[in-house]
Amino acid sequence: MTNRHHRQTSKENDVKYGNLFRQEEMSPAEKYRRFQRRQKQRQSAARQFAQGLPFDLDNFQEQALESLESGRNVLVAAPTGAGKTVVADFAMYLAWQQNVKAFYTTPIKALSNQKYHDLVRRYGTENVGLLTGDLSINPEASIIVMTTEVLRNMIYERSTTLEALRYVVLDEIHYLGDKFRGQVWEEVIIHLPKSIKIVGLSATVSNVEDFADWVGSVRGATDLVVSEHRPVPLEQNVILQQSPRHEPQVFDLYAKNGSTGRPRVNRQLVQRIDELERTARKRRTASDRRLRNKQEVQRYTPSRWAVVDELDYIGMLPGIYFIFSRTGCEKAVEQCLQSGLCLTTDEEAREIRAIADSMVYGAVDRADLKALDYLSFRTALENGFAAHHAGMAAVLREIVEKVFEKGLLKVVFATETLALGINMPARSVIIEKLEKFNGVEHVPLTPGEYTQLTGRAGRRGIDTVGHAVVVDSHQFDPLALMALSSRRVYPLHSQFAPTFNMAVNLLHLHDYRTAREMLNRSFAQWEANHSSGELESQIVSMTTALHGYEDAFQCQFGDFKEFLLLRERLTNLERGERNRVKRRRYKTPEDRVAALEQVDRRIEKTRKRERVHACRQCPDLQEHLRWGQRWLRLRKRLQRAQDQYASRTESVARRFDLICDVLLELGYIEDSSPARKKDYRLTDKGELLRNLFTEQDILLAECLEGKVFDGLTPQELASVVSAIVYEPRYRDSDRTSHFPGGRRGRIARCAANMTSVWEDLDYMFQRVGLDSVPEIDFGAAEAVFEWSADRSLDQVLREHDWSAGDFVRTCKRLCDVLGQIAHAIPADENLAACAEQAQRLVNKGVVAYSGIDESDAEDF
Repeated sequence: MTNRHHRQTSKENDVKYGNLFRQEEMSPAEKYRRFQRRQKQRQSAARQFAQGLPFDLDNFQEQALESLESGRNVLVAAPTGAGKTVVADFAMYLAWQQNVKAFYTTPIKALSNQKYHDLVRRYGTENVGLLTGDLSINPEASIIVMTTEVLRNMIYERSTTLEALRYVVLDEIHYLGDKFRGQVWEEVIIHLPKSIKIVGLSATVSNVEDFADWVGSVRGATDLVVSEHRPVPLEQNVILQQSPRHEPQVFDLYAKNGSTGRPRVNRQLVQRIDELERTARKRRTASDRRLRNKQEVQRYTPSRWAVVDELDYIGMLPGIYFIFSRTGCEKAVEQCLQSGLCLTTDEEAREIRAIADSMVYGAVDRADLKALDYLSFRTALENGFAAHHAGMAAVLREIVEKVFEKGLLKVVFATETLALGINMPARSVIIEKLEKFNGVEHVPLTPGEYTQLTGRAGRRGIDTVGHAVVVDSHQFDPLALMALSSRRVYPLHSQFAPTFNMAVNLLHLHDYRTAREMLNRSFAQWEANHSSGELESQIVSMTTALHGYEDAFQCQFGDFKEFLLLRERLTNLERGERNRVKRRRYKTPEDRVAALEQVDRRIEKTRKRERVHACRQCPDLQEHLRWGQRWLRLRKRLQRAQDQYASRTESVARRFDLICDVLLELGYIEDSSPARKKDYRLTDKGELLRNLFTEQDILLAECLEGKVFDGLTPQELASVVSAIVYEPRYRDSDRTSHFPGGRRGRIARCAANMTSVWEDLDYMFQRVGLDSVPEIDFGAAEAVFEWSADRSLDQVLREHDWSAGDFVRTCKRLCDVLGQIAHAIPADENLAACAEQAQRLVNKGVVAYSGIDESDAEDF
């Protein structure tokens, strides 16, 4: 008590007598001792934090904590399960200790929900908030979990919440490479105030040093902390099966001979594959021998239930079984049920049922549960296996995640979406095939994808080793798997490109020149500049060589370069221009003759100038021409390189310029600068667009400005606006042929008007040189109309062939856009109230389910 009182009294005296400036009067020794004391005080936070952990910190964790506490930005790149989140948790701890704010951002709502629960357990409900766009809980808390888009929107709105913000965690920061949403991460990194420190958590990517350099160039002092060490070693395995009558067998991929040399494939595995191929040939009967040359000999592919049963028997579960199709995941569950497979004890089954029922009953309508076939889902769950894919309703996926995390669920059949974000470590990861369908064709997995999938194998503190198990098939090649598993190539590339919404928000915050400069600071431009570095050196080299050729053909009679360009122009006219004129179509033969005569006159004029040129008198003409031909060829190469270089430098800002041209033409901005000095300010239309955060931002704004939605009922509005968010899994879907009310009803007429707006925009984009506007698709219109008219979920899913997950996700995105419409337009307009009512009609039942206790939630 005495020491604490002394320190407080000393500080009061300093304030009272103005001695807070005493440091200027200190000796160097006093200043150094004070510096050391402050260093110890700063270091103590990391020590206190570490003392509260149930495990010792790894070196990379200690290094990252030290960097963050010293006031630097930190980028941590480490394998899945290595403990990156410890660094993020320390940022939350610092904020809590310093009485400032910290944001924890995630790429997906499910991960936000999961992290929210984790932080609530540590810091209490009163200190932690959640913002996910459609949900707001305790938004003034010192620690807030949110999706990255929410933070981006707060930056553009200049939210006062940012004033007390000191730390931002960007979890899964490698999402920056996502084709559709990656640019949001760049927007946050670029525009977040410099006083805020960033903690980026990334998977191991091959160009992480370049990425860290870029972050440092934008944010200031940034420490890169990399760990390639897996806390749980990973073994590579292959599982084979001779026939349904035989038990599957698990083999190591690599030979275990104690050698420290180059890894070699397991000879026993190769021999066993050869034996299975010979057995497959012997199984052929005399009646099908004629097919031998027409059909490839195929080994038996182990059945899914048999693989799971064998892995359970040898103690390699729990596992995540990756099957790259939703249908495949569902069929795997059916096959396990039909085989009578049971992986749980009676006690585990009872606990699973209790958890599942507690999560759905009271949160989801019983009618919706029937549509989701909940009882069949629960039966499989109680037996220890389940599917997990984007086609499932969120509530079912969350049940799977929870019981798996508790160790009750033994195997999850999942698509690759499970590899991102959600914390679900397993002892084994099983991969059915080393190829997947990318929407167009079947393509091999990349080393980066394989690393991402197998990263979940091995639970820290539980398993001494993790297993990556590849299922044998007739296409499997052990050497291909060796090449795949031995490389960790996962390059991170920017997907950043200015959008119309981004442009108006930048012009709202900055003048035109500053906005342009900020775009030039993007990672996309950084990559473009670095890729142009090689071009730049080539340009310098070719320019030097050109000067050398010019010295070699220096002519005392005249300008030989001029002579060469005359000859080149003559050749182009004779061989190029004249042929193009001859091939061109004309209204009349006279027009053709006139065009040819005009070209011939130009040819003759150029030929005459070439004939009388002074350099023709030079006795070394032929020698100079030899050097001149080399000069002409190199000059063309130089021009191509310069064009490529120009296309890469400031490429992001040039797209911004094109967008500004469109915005100016459509009236969203106006030029507010004196002549020759470009600057813009937003019009009322621009203020509208500023609040529309969707891929179809400019289309939606044009529809709102054009009163396309006026006169619609809330139900009809929800139906037509669904075209803004709906993305068919397959482009040959025929859902667009049906409109509620028929082809002459209001929805159909509104859809026609929206399509007309889209066509006008697409034509304008092509004219100015922008990419085409994404097409709109009304394939969800009828299903959304019926859902908002209180049709049951079961009826909507059955009649329109929807999966529950796809339908719920579309409806949630629709609710977000309807909310944006209500917020963007003046509250006194009828459309604002209509949009709010439409949002309420859609956001009900299983669509409204969030997985969070919403008793403390606020409107957002």
